[in-house]
Amino acid sequence: MKLAVIEGDGIGKEVIPAAVEVLDTLGLDVEKVPVELGYGKWEKTGQAITDDDLEVLKGCDCILFGAITTPPDPNYKSVLLTIRKELDMYANIRPIRPLPTVRGILDRSNFNFVIVRENTEGLYSGIEEIGQDISWTKRVITRKGSERIAGYACKLAKERKNRIVIVHKSNVMKSDKLFLDVCRETAASHDVDYSDELVDTMAYKLISSPEKYDVIVTTNLFGDILSDMSAALVGSLGLLPSANIGTKHAFFEPVHGSAPDIAGKGIANPIAAILSLMMMLEWYGHMSEAALVEEAVDAALTEGIITPDMGGAYTTKEMTCAVVDHIKKEMRK
Repeated sequence: MKLAVIEGDGIGKEVIPAAVEVLDTLGLDVEKVPVELGYGKWEKTGQAITDDDLEVLKGCDCILFGAITTPPDPNYKSVLLTIRKELDMYANIRPIRPLPTVRGILDRSNFNFVIVRENTEGLYSGIEEIGQDISWTKRVITRKGSERIAGYACKLAKERKNRIVIVHKSNVMKSDKLFLDVCRETAASHDVDYSDELVDTMAYKLISSPEKYDVIVTTNLFGDILSDMSAALVGSLGLLPSANIGTKHAFFEPVHGSAPDIAGKGIANPIAAILSLMMMLEWYGHMSEAALVEEAVDAALTEGIITPDMGGAYTTKEMTCAVVDHIKKEMRK
C-alpha cells in the first residue's frame, strides 16, 4: 500500500501522527508519503495545493488526511473540494455508531447506521458567481452521479441489512426528482429494499428514532448536514471518522476541523483519526487489522481513557498509547 499522509493544519498535526503510530504498530507493508497541504502552506507559498501535489496524490493508493483551516479569502482554493474532484472520489461515507462510555444527546446505544453522500456535484458543484447584489451557486444532479452513489449504497446495504433510505427534497427542488428516480431504479436492480424521506423529515427521525435506519443515501449538501447533526447521537464531531471513495483512490479523514484554539496543547481527541485509519484498512482489505483497531479504541474508552473534550483528563498521547498497547497485547497472543 502506498499511503499519502497529510497532517494539514491545527490539530491535524497531532491526530494524524497518532493514527500513523497505530498503523505502524500493525506491522503492515505500507509506504508512507508525507504531503504538505493546507492553510499553513498557503501562508508560505500562496497556494494551499498545487498541481504537483495532485500528481503525488494520484500516485498513491489512498490518503490519510488531518484537517484544514479555511480562511475567508476568495483566492483560497479549497483543498478538499479540489482533491475530491481531481481524484473523482464520488462517495463520502460516514458511519454513525455509539462508542463505549460515551453518551450522546439521547443517552442510548441502539443505533448503528451509515450515511452515504454524493461527493462531487449537488450544491457543492463549485459553479458559482459572486456579486455585490446577487450571488448564486448552480446545483448539479446527474444520472451518472446518482447511479454510482446509489450503487455504492446498495453495495453497503448488501453487507448489512439490505435496505436503504433515499433522502431528497423533490417536493421543492425538482432536480431532486432525477436523484430520487435513479436511486429507486438502482436499488430495484440490485434487489435492495428501499424507501425515501424528505430531508427535513429525515433530520427529525434520525434524532427521534435513529435505531430504525441502516444505510442512508443522499445528495452532497444534505449528507453533509445530516452526518454532522448525527454526531450529536455519538457525542461529538471529534469522534466521527469518514471516507471519500473513488474508482481508483480513497481518502480518509476525521470529520472534525482543525480546532486552532486547542492546537499544540496535546489534548486533541485522536479517536476520529484512528477510526478513519480503521476505515482505510477495511477499504484495502485488511479486515482483521481493522477489527483490531476498532476493538482497541473501544477497549481504551472502556478503561476510562478519555480526553478533555469528553470530560476526561487524558492527553492525545495517552489515548494513543492506550490504543497501541491493546493492539500489541492482542498481537502477542
